[in-house]
Amino acid sequence: MLGATLRHTTPAGAAAGRIVEVEAYPPGDPASHAYNGLRVRNASMFLGPLRAYVYRIYGTSWCFNVTSEPEGVGAAVLIRALEPLDGIALMEARRGTSVLRDLCRGPGRLCTALAIDASVDGAGLASGGPLELEPAAGPVRVGLSARIGITKAADRRLRFYLRGSPYLSGPRSLSP
Repeated sequence: MLGATLRHTTPAGAAAGRIVEVEAYPPGDPASHAYNGLRVRNASMFLGPLRAYVYRIYGTSWCFNVTSEPEGVGAAVLIRALEPLDGIALMEARRGTSVLRDLCRGPGRLCTALAIDASVDGAGLASGGPLELEPAAGPVRVGLSARIGITKAADRRLRFYLRGSPYLSGPRSLSP
């Protein structure tokens, strides 16, 4: 998914960004919301690949994930950061800042910038829908590190990022 473009079209307009940072939560991962099985809260994780799994964290921010496994197997990839590409004025208004680097740097910020919330939980990411995932245009230089902000299986190197991107979240020491 690194290098792919995530686009969300709403009545206010479209906003899009290039995916520059993700974290994987594969089957059997104790840090995954699917670890203890299917629940009402995580049901969209089990719908099959390329669906939105959206949840609220800390009661304040939305997080957007892309499901990754066949139907019935719960797993997803958290989209942690985007490089803003389209609809930047709309993103700035939603986020209340004109600092381009900060518009989509972090999962909560990118959801606010793209107006992603529970209303799109479970939505497919095929072209023509309100949420679209467009393939990367070419090869990317991928970095790898431990995931950010978790306590279970925190040492697993399942955070992937575009090397050299100024739009990454987390401490710079994690993204050499």
